[in-house]
Amino acid sequence: MESEQLFHRGYYRNSYNSITSASSDEELLDGAGVIMDFQTSEDDNLLDGDTAVGTHYTMTNGGSINSSTHLLDLLDEPIPGVGTYDDFHTIDWVREKCKDRERHRRINSKKKESAWEMTKSLYDAWSGWLVVTLTGLASGALAGLIDIAADWMTDLKEGICLSALWYNHEQCCWRSNETTFEERDKCPQWKTWAELIIGQAEGPGSYIMNYIMYIFWALSFAFLAVSLVKVFAPYACGSGIPEIKTILSGFIIRGYLGKWTLMIKTITLVLAVASGLSLGKEGPLVHVACCCGNIFSYLFPKYSTNEAKKREVLSAASAAGVSVAFGAPIGGVLFSLEEVSYYFPLKTLWRSFFAALVAAFVLRSINPFGNSRLVLFYVEYHTPWYLFELFPFILLGVFGGLWGAFFIRANIAWCRRRKSTKFGKYPVLEVIIVAAITAVIAFPNPYTRLNTSELIKELFTDCGPLESSSLCDYRNDMNASKIVDDIPDRPAGVGVYSAIWQLCLALVFKIIMTVFTFGIKVPSGLFIPSMAIGAIAGRIVGIAVEQLAYYHHDWFIFKEWCEVGADCITPGLYAMVGAAACLGGVTRMTVSLVVIVFELTGGLEYIVPLMAAVMTSKWVGDAFGREGIYEAHIRLNGYPFLDAKEEFTHTTLAADVMRPRRNDPPLAVLTQDNMTVDDIENMINETSYNGFPVIMSKESQRLVGFALRRDLTIAIESARKKQEGIVGSSRVCFAQHTPSLPAESPRPLKLRSILDMSPFTVTDHTPMEIVVDIFRKLGLRQCLVTHNGRLLGIITKKDILRHMAQTANQDPASIMFN
Repeated sequence: MESEQLFHRGYYRNSYNSITSASSDEELLDGAGVIMDFQTSEDDNLLDGDTAVGTHYTMTNGGSINSSTHLLDLLDEPIPGVGTYDDFHTIDWVREKCKDRERHRRINSKKKESAWEMTKSLYDAWSGWLVVTLTGLASGALAGLIDIAADWMTDLKEGICLSALWYNHEQCCWRSNETTFEERDKCPQWKTWAELIIGQAEGPGSYIMNYIMYIFWALSFAFLAVSLVKVFAPYACGSGIPEIKTILSGFIIRGYLGKWTLMIKTITLVLAVASGLSLGKEGPLVHVACCCGNIFSYLFPKYSTNEAKKREVLSAASAAGVSVAFGAPIGGVLFSLEEVSYYFPLKTLWRSFFAALVAAFVLRSINPFGNSRLVLFYVEYHTPWYLFELFPFILLGVFGGLWGAFFIRANIAWCRRRKSTKFGKYPVLEVIIVAAITAVIAFPNPYTRLNTSELIKELFTDCGPLESSSLCDYRNDMNASKIVDDIPDRPAGVGVYSAIWQLCLALVFKIIMTVFTFGIKVPSGLFIPSMAIGAIAGRIVGIAVEQLAYYHHDWFIFKEWCEVGADCITPGLYAMVGAAACLGGVTRMTVSLVVIVFELTGGLEYIVPLMAAVMTSKWVGDAFGREGIYEAHIRLNGYPFLDAKEEFTHTTLAADVMRPRRNDPPLAVLTQDNMTVDDIENMINETSYNGFPVIMSKESQRLVGFALRRDLTIAIESARKKQEGIVGSSRVCFAQHTPSLPAESPRPLKLRSILDMSPFTVTDHTPMEIVVDIFRKLGLRQCLVTHNGRLLGIITKKDILRHMAQTANQDPASIMFN
């Protein structure tokens, strides 16, 4: 009856005065619970301890949105540690945004008081730009260092420069005057291991010695990399992008972006790339950049104390990582937006753009490849593409989609097997075995012996008059009157056919080894191996189309545009399109991938072939499963990640998913003024829940608020240390006014300051489709389920993930993070 009177007195009139005229918060909540379907509220001062005016949004059963304002009470001094999160927990986005708004209001209200406060306000406003600048500088510098060190150590497997030990093979021969055009990579200063050890440059003995030293260095680098990862930083293994995506969605993984992880990842990434394993450094560079962003964010209180704001810096850092990995600043921003970021406001877009710009500028200043470019395989084509060529481009897209679907299934199956068998207990042995097989098979084939980036560069490069590669061993027309840049299509020579066979073997080798390499306990990226597979397939298709056009130029498909003696087909372009298609098939990226590859080549003309191939690869891949490789690894590891790309189409209600279920024990709840300190501590010790709803009483079940487990523990410990008279039998009060107690009772403990008085609630009849959408868009950890204002149950993020797994006929226990 009391709540019904309050309903008519306050909420229907929607008057601030009538709301505040209620005698207590208990009455307000009692009345509010009657008509609320779901609500969000921003209790700014729950964590900051100042008086603030919050905005309270309610949605009535009728669906109209009413905005009413309530005055929050004056809280006690903030308790240190309240509002922080434990490891492997999800942040509360709404609470973090409220914290930031309150901090912003406080700074704005004080900035006119003195020059010092104005300076602090300006520092706060500019701290976002400062932190992304530092992140960009560090990312660019580390990427340059990694590129230079990886090139030197890769060449160390084959020999050493006697005149300057720190030079790689190419740099060693730059200053030599004894280098010939045909043998430009041979100079007296560079000595192979066979020349140094047995004094032979040619012959079987020399080959065997170089073979043995190649395997020795490959195993040494791989063993050192996996040992450093295992001993010092287990989080430094893998690509890092699945975990970055999960962290950006609000999950806490302590140490994943720490200084030890950064240092070990940087060192072991160089060793892993130099070992010759079928992996790349581009994915791990995103992890390295995010480590830099995380470390620098601790220099600025605005970001160090707010997990949601920190994730804005990490989004910008991931853009800087891709910027230096591919020399593609715009592609990096789009990658961050399309692939990894969960929350990407406009301000973050600008800062991501700036971080990518700074990182690319630093890398360009270092010039790690000595070609004044940001990447090793920058190429430019001069021949336009023709409409008929869209057909082979789309075929490459189909190949990319099939490769992506095969790779995702095979790699996930192998990783799952590794987790469930004894093999996974010996990561060092696994890395040694994979490195040994890779080195033994790779050495005899010149295309697999090459560094993967060098291989992609050779496959992308168009055959000009200065190219000496066997891929350019065409039979020359002796009647040609002059040498021009655009050499006409010619018949393939022996070297080209030999190269095609070697490339076919390299393709099979790369496909098999990449499946087993991605996921081992060393830093391993997937971008470069996928691009290499696509580039090999593309180059083979390009040469086939080129020879078809040369020998059958009178066919109607060639007749109109490919004349005899013209340069019609560019095999390097096919390699580029194939590389984009295969990377798109594995990651399911679209816009960002096209921009990255376009920035790699600098050719606006080829955007349409790239778009056609990438979209085809995505459609073909999606036909076998909508997950990209990163989403598949997130699901394999059981991270609580709600993918925005997934559609929820089932017609279940909140009551079907909430806990407790019919046979479950009743919901663990706290009452607002009937429990003692011992009661609460016993409940915390007996359960593993992360939070507890607070109700008026067991009889009414009217919702008052929500208290987090961590906050309760910290608050009780703090009160026992700082407040006299707090004992196990002290009454705990979450209400505004302490109830009257007998004179001999111990001092009550007020915990209203840690209570979230406006938890997100839905009714039991809310469709799960809406609930899932709310969780995704607001980043909720949990929401409470009510019926006519009475608490029925709770839905957490993991409950939703379990339910989605059940509807997809998966075992829900297998996807939960352990």
